[in-house]
Amino acid sequence: MNSTHTSHNNSKTFKEKAREEFVKAFQLTVYFGVWFCALAFLAATSLDERPIPLSIFGFALFKGAICAKFMLVAQAFFPITVDKKNGIVNSLIIESLVYLAVVIGLNYLEAGVSGLIHGKDFLISLTEFGRSNPLRVVAMSIVYWLIVWPYLLLTGMGLMLGSHATLEILFGNKSESSK
Repeated sequence: MNSTHTSHNNSKTFKEKAREEFVKAFQLTVYFGVWFCALAFLAATSLDERPIPLSIFGFALFKGAICAKFMLVAQAFFPITVDKKNGIVNSLIIESLVYLAVVIGLNYLEAGVSGLIHGKDFLISLTEFGRSNPLRVVAMSIVYWLIVWPYLLLTGMGLMLGSHATLEILFGNKSESSK
């Protein structure tokens, strides 16, 4: 099989693996959090809400953390793989849709559990996700996919080229500039 994927090196200690997972979760939380803060800011300015409540940014960061966790759960079951023969884009397009389905599905589940916590019926709360509007769910899905896609492409580059080479391509080689 001619594919590259994330592999867990058995020689790593539990502490090293836990640290790597924490760092990955933190990075994804920041990534999703920045996106959701930008979307919250856009929504507040679109509604001409003044003053803009800071609480929307806290909620956006919380939502970013939840989506990061959902993404990590999806990656645990469906590890990111890149087939060198097909390239990064062709290898990841189907996976991006799978990850999107997992994130949307887990958002539905979150809505149901949240309803239970607040004394509502699980199924009723589940159907209220996206304000019970299928077009809103489709619109949210498109936005989620547009957020996930660059992350997957960057991860695919890291798998194909290595993380050091990917960072060097994106941000330059600092040691070269000092010569």
